[in-house]
Amino acid sequence: MLHALSRIGRRRTLQGGAVVAVVLGLLLWWVLPLGDPPPSGSLTFSTGVRSGVYHRYGERLRGALAKDLPMVSIRLQTSEGSQQNIERVATGKADFTIATTDALATYLRDGKAGADRLRSCVRLYDDYIQLVVPQDSDVRTVSDLAGKRIGVGQKGSGVRLVADRLMTAAGLDPTHDITPVPAGIDTMPTQLQNGLLDAFFWSGGLPTTAVQELSDRFPIKLVPLEASLIKRLRAGGGPTRYYRSAVMPADAYRSAQQGSAITTVAVANVLVTTDRTDPAMTEAFTRTVIDSRDRIGSEVHAAQLVDLRTAIYTDPLELHDGARRYYRSVKP
Repeated sequence: MLHALSRIGRRRTLQGGAVVAVVLGLLLWWVLPLGDPPPSGSLTFSTGVRSGVYHRYGERLRGALAKDLPMVSIRLQTSEGSQQNIERVATGKADFTIATTDALATYLRDGKAGADRLRSCVRLYDDYIQLVVPQDSDVRTVSDLAGKRIGVGQKGSGVRLVADRLMTAAGLDPTHDITPVPAGIDTMPTQLQNGLLDAFFWSGGLPTTAVQELSDRFPIKLVPLEASLIKRLRAGGGPTRYYRSAVMPADAYRSAQQGSAITTVAVANVLVTTDRTDPAMTEAFTRTVIDSRDRIGSEVHAAQLVDLRTAIYTDPLELHDGARRYYRSVKP
């Protein structure tokens, strides 16, 4: 009799445990999201020089990603700019980066290592080409740079590409007709202020903090890039077709522009990865870039120009499958 009761007790205990397991399973099904597990692991994001827009944007984006992807560790890696960024991602030294479309088109045209694996996530904001000189300079056009010491950007930067192309379009040999100084935005403003440079080129979002701070402590002006020069710049086709005429608004650098808008060249920036990156990771990364626009834009003004309506226009790269999946999920 006691043995029988014991068997009944054990049976009831097992049945009770089974019921609890079913209930817990239903609760977990109800509470936990369906689909892919949340992304995890570590990523390297190649940015730019510390005082440039790429790095400042990267720092803010890392903060937004930490909230949205708490199981992902993101390391920022400074760089010389677009050309070095592309090489790092294409060859697996970094997972994500920002680069200009002209630099991407150049890398693809030249068939460099890993070019066929490059994919895009988001068209971000435009870079504006800024030719900065002291306020009392006699430089009025790019051709006036002949014989002067010019900051042309570091070897791995995007500004180096466009500076050389602009000077060539103006009839200058960028190697022999000027004294090229391979410096970045982290040092060029101080060199200009100290008389070590006569001018420097910069390609960045508006306003670039380093240029803004220079204009606050030292009298500078921005040299307009005339329409005829831009026409000659674009005439080469290929990567130069990604340049377009643009206008820097009068309030981009108030003290430097003194109320005048400046004609210039603009080129789009793209968030870049490769086909090696997991689609779920890329989808989540892309979602955070779009969703964090206003928060980041309050500190890095160029980020305010990230727009869901234009984000998919990432020529010359095709969208990563994960990014495409995100855009389909938010399509009205």
